[in-house]
Amino acid sequence: MTTKAVDTIQSLVEQAREAGKAGRAAESAQLWQRVLLLNPDHTEALMGLSMQALASRDAPAALEMLTRGAKAAPRDPMIQLYLALANKELGQADAESAAVNRALAIDPYFFPALLHQGMMLERLGKFRQAAKVFRDVLKIMPAPDKVAPGFQRAVQHAYSAVRENQDSLEKHLDDVLAGLRKHHAGARLDRFERSVQVMIGRKKMYAPEPIMLHFADLAPIQFYDRELFPWLAKLEAATDRIRDELQTVLAETPAEFRPYVQHPPGTPVNQWKELNHSPRWSTYFLWQHGVRHDAHCGRCPATAEVLDSLPLARLPNFSPTVVFSCLAPHTVIPPHTGETNTRLIAHLPLIVPGNCTFRVGNEARPWEYGKAFVFDDSIEHEARNDSDELRVVLILDIWNPHLEPAERELVAALVNGVRDYYRAED
Repeated sequence: MTTKAVDTIQSLVEQAREAGKAGRAAESAQLWQRVLLLNPDHTEALMGLSMQALASRDAPAALEMLTRGAKAAPRDPMIQLYLALANKELGQADAESAAVNRALAIDPYFFPALLHQGMMLERLGKFRQAAKVFRDVLKIMPAPDKVAPGFQRAVQHAYSAVRENQDSLEKHLDDVLAGLRKHHAGARLDRFERSVQVMIGRKKMYAPEPIMLHFADLAPIQFYDRELFPWLAKLEAATDRIRDELQTVLAETPAEFRPYVQHPPGTPVNQWKELNHSPRWSTYFLWQHGVRHDAHCGRCPATAEVLDSLPLARLPNFSPTVVFSCLAPHTVIPPHTGETNTRLIAHLPLIVPGNCTFRVGNEARPWEYGKAFVFDDSIEHEARNDSDELRVVLILDIWNPHLEPAERELVAALVNGVRDYYRAED
């Protein structure tokens, strides 16, 4: 084919695409026909004309063109999907199924073919099997706003089918488990219940994703049992005194509360764009990266006294960090992960208006004044203040209780060794 012919075909293709997008079907068809006169095996032209034929209820013509297209491009899954559509219109279920299977053999992650497979299963009355296929589709498909308009309706149907199946499956499992749940009513079943929700598909399982050190074989626990931290009671007993000192420094030295997120210019801020250098999430440091802030602790003597009695994570140059963390009204701390699963984070809520929530992994809970909790911040977490008032919690670092003393020392040496290695070039 000459260069001139190639250029002519490309020009016609672009015109046909534009006409199709503008809804000028007849003009688009004429242009595709001209492309086929120059190249009878042009797959995009064959597909474009076949789709118009299907829209005109001329399935035989569509099938003939798609068969030609499949011979010209045997590794194109979209042609196979169009063949499935043509065979569906002709009532040829076996040929339709075979075409879908060929598309998925070419590309097992070709989500439009999986959508079609789910629809076929629904037509056979296999709604539960279809929902399983649709669930896979929703896992692998592009973001909803990136899905082509022609597939939007099918994708919405997939969402609905998955939700309906979740409801049906959950009801079935409630019936199956009712007796055992009643029999074990006094036992702690929270882990089991979360596992059920993950199995159904209402929640997902989160794994630690620390940005610095992922310590091997530590259990990925979202919120830890209080029994592991008997000192929480002492911290909670001091809540009123700690809150009073917080309110004093808020009133007398508000300028010493500084933005928690402070990325320098040129640094990718990603999800921190809204909060970078913003006072909407501000902190008052009592300890920072393992160094005690004596002036701030001096203004909060009762708080400092309690902190000195707690088993904070002592890791030179890194922790503990202890702060009053202030979240402004209608502010969200976006999903993120912390530095390492070797240390955990404790929260003591001090100023907590309604409509404030905190999520770790797949579990969300409200803050309650004076009720501390411990979580693994290496698991994705986020905080929301949807109220009209300020929210403040005391945040502090502690060691993961499942880390041995020798491991703690080695972790401290490890992270400082990495720090020194890179600082040697500064």
